[in-house]
Amino acid sequence: MSLKLGVSWKRIIQWVVITAVVVFVAACFTRLMVWEDNYYREMEGSERDVVANAVAEKKEEEPLIEEPPTEEEVYEYWVAPDLPRYLSIDKLGIYDARILQVGINPTGELATPNNIFDVGWYESSGKPGSGGTLLIDGHNGGPNVYGVFKRLPLLENGDIIIIERGDGVIFHYSVVENISVPLEEADKYMATALRSPEPGTESLTLITCTGEWSDLRYTYLSRQFTRALLIWHS
Repeated sequence: MSLKLGVSWKRIIQWVVITAVVVFVAACFTRLMVWEDNYYREMEGSERDVVANAVAEKKEEEPLIEEPPTEEEVYEYWVAPDLPRYLSIDKLGIYDARILQVGINPTGELATPNNIFDVGWYESSGKPGSGGTLLIDGHNGGPNVYGVFKRLPLLENGDIIIIERGDGVIFHYSVVENISVPLEEADKYMATALRSPEPGTESLTLITCTGEWSDLRYTYLSRQFTRALLIWHS
């Protein structure tokens, strides 16, 4: 009998301890939720809140397409006669990459095509043959596959970049600068990227992400800027 009573008391003590732990954890969790809610209400609209929201929006973007377009899709891709249609860089093994028209995304950054094998032409920049500066961006890569501009840092002065316009006219640009800029300075450098390295001469600027990846900021920590001058067209 004494043995049975001993076991019963042990069970009672175990249940008391377990109940106390559960109540304690629940109280802590509730307190944490209340604190977090109050914290984000206080931080709403602050710089930190804006950065956090921007990162969250990036993570919610539509997943990247890591399959190159088919030959038929490339051949049938059409744009207006005065717009850029294809980009080719023989040194990097890039041939007839489709050039899609892009603008500014909700986070205030230059948008990029959803397919990592396409490139994007900023619609407010120059057009081929207009005498201005074309601004084109592309992906460094996706989660599993290298993107169209993964090897962009390998270009050197004198290397040729080809743009084919919608009417079939071909424009040849010669690289004059290829630099990596820290993310914090990239926005400021954009003003330079939108100007010709040689006033009065049409130019082209290619941009991609490069450097180390930041999980906190959900992006690469540098931007590659490749600038080239128009040398001839046919």
